Amino acid sequence: MQRPDFQNIKTYQEFSKYYWYRDELIQICKVLGVDYQGSKLELNHNIEEYFKGNLVKKRKSGNKARPITSLLTLDTKLLDCGFCFNQKFRDFFSEQAGSNHFKFNTDMVPTAKKVKQDQDTDFTLQDMLDVYYGKREYARYDKSSCQWNQFLKDFCVDQENVVYTSKLKVASILWEEVRNSTREKVYSKDLLVLYKDKIKNYRGGCRSLP
Repeated sequence: MQRPDFQNIKTYQEFSKYYWYRDELIQICKVLGVDYQGSKLELNHNIEEYFKGNLVKKRKSGNKARPITSLLTLDTKLLDCGFCFNQKFRDFFSEQAGSNHFKFNTDMVPTAKKVKQDQDTDFTLQDMLDVYYGKREYARYDKSSCQWNQFLKDFCVDQENVVYTSKLKVASILWEEVRNSTREKVYSKDLLVLYKDKIKNYRGGCRSLP
């Protein structure tokens, strides 16, 4: 089944079967009159709420600046310490975690963003450390944005595809078909057979093996 136009989609369950680029989600949110700023995860949430009958309005900016706390403890409020992903906070968490090789994980990024957007004055650096250890879930990294990258990687490592002079172009042809369908958004060998005619129509896509 090919992806229908958004105006013909009746439920969020149907909507979520298809892959949508962030720019497409932004345009959909604008048309719906809901908040169109944020990550793909947030935009999808706004659209889900729309289908439930709730309109997520654009967040108002202009919150008063909060005094910055220089002394860091686990009880320090994230909004009070000017938190950002720099060496100062890396060193702090390295000390707390007992590791000289501390790295911020992917869920810490959307968590910090959501805390700031929601002006969550109760969220502490201890809470952020709990997110790092997986003890707490506050906001999750949107992995769907990596689906195309993984699709292309898997296509390129498939030895059957060495015949293609432009792997990127052929992979793009297959990806376009996959993303506009209800298929799982992953590469598989059967796609080469299923869409062989579309690949053949791409002039210069394939060369003869020696």
